Amino acid sequence: MNETLRIELPSKATMARSSPKQETGLAGRPRSEASRQAVLEATLELLNSTTVRDLTIEAIAQKAGVGKTTIYRWWSSKSAVVIEAFVDVMLPSTPIPDVDSASEAIGKHISLLIKQYRGKLGRIVAEILAEGQSDPVLLAEFRERFFQNRRMAVRQVVENGIRNGEFDENLDIDTAIDAIYGAVYFRLFLGHLPLDQRFAKDLPRFALSILKTPV
Repeated sequence: MNETLRIELPSKATMARSSPKQETGLAGRPRSEASRQAVLEATLELLNSTTVRDLTIEAIAQKAGVGKTTIYRWWSSKSAVVIEAFVDVMLPSTPIPDVDSASEAIGKHISLLIKQYRGKLGRIVAEILAEGQSDPVLLAEFRERFFQNRRMAVRQVVENGIRNGEFDENLDIDTAIDAIYGAVYFRLFLGHLPLDQRFAKDLPRFALSILKTPV
């Protein structure tokens, strides 16, 4: 896939909610927002033509027009830069809808996730997780920066659905979330079936069949 990702960085309020560490470097020194954005945009642009494994700090620094020491002052590793670049685009592009219906919120979020993982963001997250199999620090950072917060937000929607009677009160929430969202990652990693529009319609319906109170 050679598509170019349109970068839509979130607002400062969104960034503050999604990552309390973002505005401060490793030593607590405030970051230049212009330089930060240049680094993240350079990272994403370089990933149009290279992999997470082959990407280098030197290439990022040259593309962004900053020094390597600047990057290392703000990020602990190349992987940390990639994860932040991914999170900064992924979170605002796959919001969990703020609607009264838990069923609608879950269904729309699943469809958005499939749409985004169909393209460049899917390749990036697959490469991050692949690298994480031999790099426990990277995997832990990905869980902390993206996975845990997003899972918690989905869990809150499911819990709201249980409280308002939409979802089964006896539901095993963790197993349900793993079954529903795991299907997306299963197709992403193995590629045996596509993350296509049909799947984006079918999986939300299947999810509700798992979540809803039996009639």
